[in-house]
Amino acid sequence: ISFQYVPCPALSGHRFYLGVAKMDPRSEVVLRQQDYLSGPILLVNAPCDDLSSQLPATVDAHFWTWNHNESLYFQNKQNPVHFGIDLPTADFEQAIVFVPKSKELLNYILHNLASRLKIGASIFLVGEKKAGVERAAKQLQPYGHTLKLDSARHCQMWQLTTNTQPDLKPIESWIQEYTVNTPNGDLSICALPGVFSQNRLDVGTAVLLPYLTQVTSGKIADFGCGAGVISAYLAKLNPKNRIFALDVDAFALASTQLTFTKNNLLPEQLEIKAVSGIEDAPLFLHAIVSNPPFHQGIHTDYNASENLCKTSRRHLKSGGELWIVSNRFLNYPLLIEQNFGKCTTKADQQGFK
Repeated sequence: ISFQYVPCPALSGHRFYLGVAKMDPRSEVVLRQQDYLSGPILLVNAPCDDLSSQLPATVDAHFWTWNHNESLYFQNKQNPVHFGIDLPTADFEQAIVFVPKSKELLNYILHNLASRLKIGASIFLVGEKKAGVERAAKQLQPYGHTLKLDSARHCQMWQLTTNTQPDLKPIESWIQEYTVNTPNGDLSICALPGVFSQNRLDVGTAVLLPYLTQVTSGKIADFGCGAGVISAYLAKLNPKNRIFALDVDAFALASTQLTFTKNNLLPEQLEIKAVSGIEDAPLFLHAIVSNPPFHQGIHTDYNASENLCKTSRRHLKSGGELWIVSNRFLNYPLLIEQNFGKCTTKADQQGFK
């Protein structure tokens, strides 16, 4: 957000500043090609800016996002927005897709859009060159004719004119599975497109898992639950554990639910919740366990994980525990000591603590 000084003659001596949301360069490219846009349009994975207010009056914009923070942003701007992994029920005749980080997730989005739109409809793809928009444009080809409309602001915008309307695949066909061992037997992990470590167990979580037997039992939050590895592991260890799976991403929350169902874990053990950060976690927890997230799209963002170290104590019972694993170079032990009084390093291996 940039701030602009606005003089007010009636109140001399006072300064007022008007907050103006900067326009994302991808949105600027869309506005350069606004003549192609009309009627009800679905904006998929759109940036949090003022694009909707700058579009022509002939455009009726609806938003689809799986990021809880972005959903709240569009709600606050009173834009019609759908949060979830499925397409919104709202009618739309065109779609603008802002390239996501995951190739698999883009495949999922394009398939869902093509299954809904009529043959001959337009799907526009826009993204930054550094985020791989040229690579992403190749994923349009199975669905029809593609044309590059613009290249500006270090971004590109492409148009797909559909020539096919595939049958919608069930969500189960998009799951990737892998196995994780626990002291009480194997777990099958179910990960949907775009979810962290979709194909295999990541190194950080692998370092953490052997220590989960030491976590106090009871009400436990898995912050940044991803595909539900930690949540399911803790549920498998002790059927009396009640797990709160917390994530900003709807695909992660759905994956955790699928993982619990796949492994026949008790439904009453799990509560899933979309959160903006640890501040949305329940109170009076016995433990918080996390391989904390530090990416927003292609960008690194340590705010959520640093806030976890600084403020999670207020969500814990007296004597409650915070267990995290992170890259070795991150100075989280110091943050934890400053806010908890004590931090013990249980492991330091393979680049993780």
